Amino acid sequence: MTKMMAMANEESRLTASSVGQIVGLCSAEIKQIVSEYAEKQSELSAEESPDLSDAYKPRRKYKRQQGAEELLDEESRVHATLLEYGRRYGFSRQNKTETAEDKKAALPMGLSAAEKADAHEEEELQAAEEQRIQSLMTKMMAMANEESRLTASSVGQIVGLCSAEIKQIVSEYAEKQSELSAEESPEKLGTSQLHRRKVISLNKQILQKTKQLEELQASRTNLQAKYEEKKKTLTELKSYSEKLDQEQAALEKIEAKADPSILENLRALVAMNENLKSQEQEFKAHCREEMARLQQEIESLKAKRAPDGGEKALSGGEPQGAPTPVMTHHEDLDRRYNMEKEKLYKIRLLQARRNREIAILHRKIDEVPSRAELIQYQKRFIELYRQISAVHKETKQFFTLYNTLDDKKVYLEKEISLLNSIHENFSQAMASPAARDQFLRQMEQIVEGIKQSRMKMEKKKQENKMRRDQLNDQYLELLEKQRLYFKTVKEFKEEGRKNEVLLSKVKAKAS
Repeated sequence: MTKMMAMANEESRLTASSVGQIVGLCSAEIKQIVSEYAEKQSELSAEESPDLSDAYKPRRKYKRQQGAEELLDEESRVHATLLEYGRRYGFSRQNKTETAEDKKAALPMGLSAAEKADAHEEEELQAAEEQRIQSLMTKMMAMANEESRLTASSVGQIVGLCSAEIKQIVSEYAEKQSELSAEESPEKLGTSQLHRRKVISLNKQILQKTKQLEELQASRTNLQAKYEEKKKTLTELKSYSEKLDQEQAALEKIEAKADPSILENLRALVAMNENLKSQEQEFKAHCREEMARLQQEIESLKAKRAPDGGEKALSGGEPQGAPTPVMTHHEDLDRRYNMEKEKLYKIRLLQARRNREIAILHRKIDEVPSRAELIQYQKRFIELYRQISAVHKETKQFFTLYNTLDDKKVYLEKEISLLNSIHENFSQAMASPAARDQFLRQMEQIVEGIKQSRMKMEKKKQENKMRRDQLNDQYLELLEKQRLYFKTVKEFKEEGRKNEVLLSKVKAKAS
């Protein structure tokens, strides 16, 4: 069987010379050879395609070897002739496979003993047929094929010898060659081979689409991350902008509620401070430039003075103590420098004084509460007063409850002592009529005392009720005064606002 398969693949082998050329060449030369071979194959296909009868006529692929024994029966000769032309007679491998699969599917369904025997006999017939075909194929040899074709095995040998680029080129060529072979002889390809090629093609497409999907997903992830980052930045900027707007609105409110005259004075002082700072910077720069210029003049004068002094010392024409023009100019420069330095010191003192005045004014402005602060203080004082009033009221209720319970306790103790005394003296009082009369008189006295105490408590209750009514009337009067006070304060604020508006208009017209 191995020899038969080798003979069957004879037309798809490379010759020894072509393999040597491909192995010896580099990737570029192999590309050229493969492209020329593909063009040659396409030309051959184009030449054969017009005559369909020639293209699809039977071709002999094998022939019997010389010296092989002759076939005696007619059936063997028919088999041998069909095998020489690449055909098979009887059961094929595909049918065998399908039959085996049908058997496997049918066995679980419960076949009878006769059917199993028939199936076993059919398998034995197929095995005998395969053995006879193999024995016939061993006695044949392949026909010489002038057109050498590339296959996956030959390409694999070339790929094993050359680089990765050669592997890719040869694999592409093998695919093209398989497509050309499929176009030339579709009847030679079996159903399983066509299905396998379709599966391979679909798998390649799936891999390509999967790779594209992964790239798109990675790109989408990057874009999503960038979008989230930009969105976060935008949110931060919006929150910062809102915060700035709130601070600006708060500052505008404070500025609107502050005294305009103090604000104008403060603005003037701040502008004066900035002006003094700029003047100081300009004066410092001017002093540095003047000092650099004077130093250059001093250096130049020193350079000129050195040779002149040496000559005069050698000649001895002038005395040592006599002043020279260079010395007087140097003294003049020193004097001017000291004067400018004193001016700078005085300006710094003036600036420090102005800064102190500005700081004092700032402190005074901070000490004077604005209207918003006064309103806030008022609200806070009212809240504290309400809290104190609530605590005082609660404490007063506790004291009242304690006093009431204490009085109740005293009265209950008196009642208990009275009942105990009655209980103790009742038996003795009932012993004689005189003791009973005395006991009754004592009881009447006790009842009279209780009535008097009750009347006193009722009187005290009425007095407290009258006092409560008086206090309630006073409370209502105070509430009316409070409402009048709030109304007056509101009107006063409105008049103050109108006064400020009029003052601002008058100042605007005056300016």
